[in-house]
Amino acid sequence: MPTDKNKYLMAAAISTTIAALAHLGCIIFGADWYRFLGAGEQMAQLAENGYWYPTVVTSVLVAVLLLWSLYALSGAGLIKRLPLLRLVLCAIASILLIRAVGFVYLIPFFPGNSLTFWLVSSGICLVMGAFYAVGTYKAWPVLKINRY
Repeated sequence: MPTDKNKYLMAAAISTTIAALAHLGCIIFGADWYRFLGAGEQMAQLAENGYWYPTVVTSVLVAVLLLWSLYALSGAGLIKRLPLLRLVLCAIASILLIRAVGFVYLIPFFPGNSLTFWLVSSGICLVMGAFYAVGTYKAWPVLKINRY
């Protein structure tokens, strides 16, 4: 484990945890949170009418984001080393950065989301992806598997 904590991966963990908590807020507080966070009127109405779909989709997102936070904490040396650490951190950074710049291709699949939602969420993904990418790059030698 590194002696100097990786501030970029710590920021990645914090920002990803905040994103998970915001999504959890949608589950707990319902349709108004879905609307406020820009998930689209259809998701808000489904939540309002008690359908399972928004809760399941949002729960999966919360779980994934919390898992990503754990990987960032592991890469920062704050918790035990998790399996496939370098690969997973690279994958997380890639997913977030691709989501940040590739949102124009996603818009047609989610017509209920506003342009503001796409711009804000893409900006957040860009910042988080940069935290993961820079943090992983800085920790790369430390993350190398010691074979001896």
